Amino acid sequence: MIDLYYWTTPNGHKITIFLEEAGLPYTLYPINIGAGEQFATDFLKIAPNNRIPAIIDRAPADGGEPISVFESGAILHYLAEKTGQFWPGAIRDRVEVMQWLFWQMGGFGPMLGQNHHFVSYAPEKIPYAIQRYVKETERLYGVLDRRLADREFVAGVYSIADMAIYPWAVPYQNQQINLDEFPHVKRWFETLQSRPAVQRAYAQAEAFKSQSTMTEAAKKILFGQGRQGQTET
Repeated sequence: MIDLYYWTTPNGHKITIFLEEAGLPYTLYPINIGAGEQFATDFLKIAPNNRIPAIIDRAPADGGEPISVFESGAILHYLAEKTGQFWPGAIRDRVEVMQWLFWQMGGFGPMLGQNHHFVSYAPEKIPYAIQRYVKETERLYGVLDRRLADREFVAGVYSIADMAIYPWAVPYQNQQINLDEFPHVKRWFETLQSRPAVQRAYAQAEAFKSQSTMTEAAKKILFGQGRQGQTET
């Protein structure tokens, strides 16, 4: 049984997608990040960076004590190794998956996150920042489009790399992206969107939609953190 500490963000969706695809039993524990629940002492014991998602595997493969894992990329890697699913057996194929998983973790996620912030949430519209991150978003979609030009999925076969990238592409319209300009990404996106497990994963978020509104109080919690997770005033 997997305990998943989750909220309705792209990084949270990555893990529900994997769990639904793999058919692993799990219990969902919502962490309302707009209400500051990520700073609770018990949560910080398993997620010291005060970010979702995090998991506790209560039946690890070695038969020992429960294992906790934080950081979405590390969780995907851990679960893929645990189950042997969406994780190739050949070393060269694994390298392909890991490269694109790290590409998402190091670029596609953080840069699109900055796009979201400056385009939608920043209290002051800063033209330079908006242009900087929208242009970088366009560049990254271009990288992905070229990669998908001659293959169905980013690493050839469906893998944790696709699961990591897809949730960040879901709000493409908010990122000022027109998918028609990236036809290979659009085909890949629609393929993942139609997968039953992906649809089940996103259905999980519906129960928390009313709690996910971006109020001014939530913005202060999410974007005003200083040293040791303290909110700056």
